[in-house]
Amino acid sequence: MRQFPPRRIVCLTEETVETLYLLGEQDRIVGVSGYAVRPPQVRREKPRVSAFISADIPKILALEPDLVLAFSDLQAGIVADLVRAGVAIHVFNQRDIAGIFTMIRTLGAIVGAAERADQLARSFEERLARIAATPRPQPKPKVYFEEWDDPLISGIGWVSELIEIAGGEDALPKLRLQQAAKDRIISPDVVREASPDVILASWCGKKVVPDRIRQRPGWSDIPAVKNNRIVEIKSTIILQPGPAALTDGLDAAVAALWPQLQASS
Repeated sequence: MRQFPPRRIVCLTEETVETLYLLGEQDRIVGVSGYAVRPPQVRREKPRVSAFISADIPKILALEPDLVLAFSDLQAGIVADLVRAGVAIHVFNQRDIAGIFTMIRTLGAIVGAAERADQLARSFEERLARIAATPRPQPKPKVYFEEWDDPLISGIGWVSELIEIAGGEDALPKLRLQQAAKDRIISPDVVREASPDVILASWCGKKVVPDRIRQRPGWSDIPAVKNNRIVEIKSTIILQPGPAALTDGLDAAVAALWPQLQASS
């Protein structure tokens, strides 16, 4: 018999895990993605049942979930298998900051914590507004965000918005509307022509090697390369469309764009 609110939830991505913990509803979680690391105790407390595009379906079914939470078309195969097995699923697909707030409020409503979720979302909205309103020197630094290195993939919607909130200007703003990574593949010449002041890189789960970026043909004239302003932001805090991006991810972007202000504060 299905429960409402669902008592046994499996989360196939990390942002729903972190949101449920922030809402105090973590006892409902019975299984998580192998990438879930926030809050740190999740590694000890919850069994791991999936990677990002693959999952242990028998293990998930053995947990007898009332609900499985998934994210995006990249998990469509897992979702189809679970639907055929008779499991109730909600698939989120947030690709911008407004979508992150909607996810938080929707998830709160699903677990019977709508008021707490609204308070949580509002606290994040106020935080972002406060950071965006911080006075900073002009002109704004032009920022190229690299999500992958081979081929080059530029940043997704919420990352572009976070760069602007942090006081930067996205060097390739038109690409923020492209949801799929394949539609954000660019040639090295595009970055060279954009001439960014700062390069933020987060190679989706592998370590960024700044030397590899520096050594790309023709990139030595890019201001970010010349002035040694290539900064890694860990993918766990910036490429996760949830609380992590709105807190630690945004803070890392601010620190990378305004090191001189960090030093004096």
